[in-house]
Parts: sequence; structure tokens; C-alpha cells
Amino acid sequence: MLLAAILVMLTMGGGSRAADSGKDPPLPRFVSLRFDQVNLRAGPGDQYPIEWVLTKKGLPVEIIGKFDVWWKIRDWQGSVGWVRERMVTASRTVVITGQTRVLHADPDADAPAVAKAEAGVIARLLSCRAAWCRVQAQGVKGWIERGEIWGVLPDEAVE
Repeated sequence: MLLAAILVMLTMGGGSRAADSGKDPPLPRFVSLRFDQVNLRAGPGDQYPIEWVLTKKGLPVEIIGKFDVWWKIRDWQGSVGWVRERMVTASRTVVITGQTRVLHADPDADAPAVAKAEAGVIARLLSCRAAWCRVQAQGVKGWIERGEIWGVLPDEAVE
């Protein structure tokens, strides 16, 4: 009898408000932090201990799991934890990875440079096509190779 009740709950979406609405895009997906201070908890609830505190508004994070109003996220350095869904926004950003990177005028390694961005800089994601993404950092727009940023899936099209 208990097994039957569990199976019924699983087929009904487990009580997740967002899952019941059928409006959530598939996981994983990227969002960004809504606030300057976001607590990452060990589990999906206020009763779980805070394991990390993320301190940069706009930081991109990857949603890798969901339970009710709690999202399991990962940051660009690999920290994983649970946050309330209201702590993130759908605004898309990326982090420059590795070393100082060149932003180009066009999506081509031979295109003129428009700026350089240090590793760790957060940029607004404008679009992606094939191996290139267009970003805006500190008022400058340019193209960067997808492999030089974190915050977009390898084959994701962004318009």
C-alpha cells in the first residue's frame, strides 16, 4: 500500500509547484544570482546548514536539480548547494575563465580586438552561435569563444 502511494506521488510530480505547472525549461540550465549574498545550503530547506555563501550579484550558476521551491545549483568553481528559487533570476551572464581573454569585433579569431577581459570577470550574455558568444562587459560588446567562458551549455543556442 505504501509503495502504491509513493508511485502515485511520483507520477503526479511529487508536489512540486513548478513541476506541476509544466512551464519549467529542462535541466541543466543557467541563471544568475539576484542578490549580492546568497546562501548555499546542504539540502532543500531552511533547516539545512549553510555550506557556502556566494557574494556576487549577477554570478552565473547552473541549475542541476529541483525540489519544490528549492533549486540545486553549481557555480563556476564547482561549489554546489541548494537555494530558494527567488534567489536567482533568468538574466544570463557568463564568467571569463582561464586567463585574460580577447573580445573580438566579429565571431572570428582573426577579427580585430575590441577589449580584453580578465579571468573572473562577469559579462552579460547576449547571444551564441556555433563556437562563439557575444557578451557585454563594462559597457563593451564583443565576441568570445564559447570555450573561454562558463555559463552556457556546449551546444546551446542563445538569441
